[in-house]
Parts: sequence; structure tokens; C-alpha cells
Amino acid sequence: MATGPASLPAGKLPNELLAQLLARVAHRDPRVLIGPAVGRDAAVIDTGAPKLLVAKTDPVTFATDLIGRYAVHVNANDIACMGARPAWFLASVLLPENCPADLPGEILSQLSQACDALGIELIGGHTEITYRLDRPIVVGAMLGEVERDRLITGERARPGDAVILTKGIAIEGTAVLAREAGPVLLARGASEQTVARAADYLTDPGISIVLDAAAACDAVPVHAMHDPTEGGLATALYELAAACSCGVSVDADSINIFPETKAICAAAGLDPFGLLASGALLLVVPDKNAGAATAALWEAGVSARRIGSLQTPADGVIMAVNGESRPVPRFDRDEAARFLSGLPD
Repeated sequence: MATGPASLPAGKLPNELLAQLLARVAHRDPRVLIGPAVGRDAAVIDTGAPKLLVAKTDPVTFATDLIGRYAVHVNANDIACMGARPAWFLASVLLPENCPADLPGEILSQLSQACDALGIELIGGHTEITYRLDRPIVVGAMLGEVERDRLITGERARPGDAVILTKGIAIEGTAVLAREAGPVLLARGASEQTVARAADYLTDPGISIVLDAAAACDAVPVHAMHDPTEGGLATALYELAAACSCGVSVDADSINIFPETKAICAAAGLDPFGLLASGALLLVVPDKNAGAATAALWEAGVSARRIGSLQTPADGVIMAVNGESRPVPRFDRDEAARFLSGLPD
């Protein structure tokens, strides 16, 4: 008996499926220097101008009370990962029927304030009330520019390069869980203080890595950068390996996990390595420049640690846990999506 295609859970497409789909995309315009691929944060277009144009789009469906701010930062992050300066932003704002009349203005204010904070021009978009939505959605499109000799693509990465992580993992996921499922977390044993502090993670330590990227690029030669998002640090390490055509080895003990993240993951039964992780930046720099890179980040007010090194592709993506090396875990879906989708409506 014939069966229909398997269904997909909420969250980012699996890398293997995404690679299959992207293989169908035709490339005709030679001005597109970097197009879609697994592990790539943004596209790069050569318009003939002195600087290259960098383009990115990303939606936001979580943290709806700060969705405008959130949308600007997650798109700006991916522009910054290419060594570029985010410059122009468009937003498509989709709102549910019968939403409060002041909601469009509130989201616009958030968009404007976040753009102003990063020196970005809000240049347009679209807003509508959409049938059968139960929450706002903002789809952002960010444009930036970069000097030709400062573009970062991962092609210069080599085995032996140092891998550095800024701030700590799962900042974004910690905040989303606290904002979307606070009462559930409290019922499962998380303290009120922990949930309240975690809810503020979107702004402190914050989910922007624009400063992180700029500080590193100004200090040392950077071979690759990647912004961990859905699927957490674990998925980001596989994406970084794909972008650099290398293996990756990291030490679990060197990876910073914030106290509130540990407490919330313990209450929810989640693995922080697979939890939404905007706010951290993965950097690949020559081994000899690792100390200078971390020093420059700390001087800029951004905490940073070396967590490992690039390896040969045959070494795979591995993590040392209690002195034992094992493959970095793979997550079919982000831990936040898995938890939130399992909650009653």
C-alpha cells in the first residue's frame, strides 16, 4: 500500500535535505559570488562598485513581544559573519486578525530603534493582517557591504586554525524559553529569579554579534565566522565544518554555558548544545593569532574563549567530554522547537 511523504517537524530543515534542495538551484549570473549553501550565512553580489553587496533574509516567529528588535539583530548577525557592515533593512510584518491596533506601531518602533542602534537604515517592507495566524511574524531582509579584501567566506580556513567562541551558548534559546514557557518552567522547578533573568537575555548579554565580528576582524586575520542559530552550537559546528571543508574538534569544558541556561535546560529536560544560540559567534583564526583575537574581544567588552581547532575532514566533528572524544551530537530539530511544540495549546 502506497504511503505519502514523511512529515517534517517545526524548525530548520535538516542539512542533508537542505543540500539536496539547493542542488536544484540554477546559477546563471556571474555577479553572484556566493550563493546558497549549507553553512553559508549570506549571499554576496559583485555589482561592480568598490564594495561587494551582501544580502540576507531570516524570519522571526519567537519572542513576539520584542519581535522587531529580534528581527533586526538576527539578520544583521549573518551580514557581520561575512566581514560586512549591515547597512539597509526591509521587513515584512505579518499580523494576526484582530490584533491590537497599536501593535503595528510598536513593532515599527522596535525595528527603528534596533536599526538606529546598529547604524542601519530601515528602507521599506510590507505590513498586513494575515488570515489564520496566531502570532506576529516578521521576515527581515538585510543588505550590507564589505571591502573586497575583507570578505570572509571560510575558504582560507585550514586544519590547525583555532576555533573561538564569544559570550556563551544558547543565549537566544534561554530567552525564548523563558518568554514563551515561563509558567511551565516554574512548575518544573526553575526559580522565579532564574526565569526573570533568562527572559532578559535578549538584551543582556544580548543576541547581537555585530560588535564581536568587527572587533575580531579589526584585530587579526579571520578565516571564517559563523552565527549559531537553530540547532544550537552542535548544528553550527557541523555547518562551520561544511563551510570550511574541514573537521572540527572542540573541548566541552571550554564552552561557556550560563547558569540560567543550565537551570532552564535542566527543568525542561533539554540539551543546551542543541538550543537556539544567537548571541554567540564562532570565529576561526590562525593558531598564532588566537591569543590576540581573544584579547581584542575582551578589550571590546566581549568575553571569548578558544574552544578547539579545525582538523582534517576525515577527523569529523568531534567533542572531548571528560577526556573522551566523541562525535558532536546531531539534533534533528532545535531543542526549543521540540519543547515548545510539545506544550498544550
